[in-house]
Amino acid sequence: MKDMTGRITINPEICNGKPTIRGMRITAKTILEYLAAGESYENILDAYPSLEREDILAVIQFASKMLDHEIIAKSA
Repeated sequence: MKDMTGRITINPEICNGKPTIRGMRITAKTILEYLAAGESYENILDAYPSLEREDILAVIQFASKMLDHEIIAKSA
């Protein structure tokens, strides 16, 4: 699979430095939330016409790579 995570950008001037898609004001989290809610790629692309299918795939790849980092859970 081609690495498409370069489509995900982080700029402190855009969306408070949250990961966005190609510098647009669409966060990776927003797209992940749509996917988690069961939305299809087609519905997401209809809602955000400036996105491409590869952007959605890049968000999934980016999220997957973030899980490679150590996560420390704090007890309540």
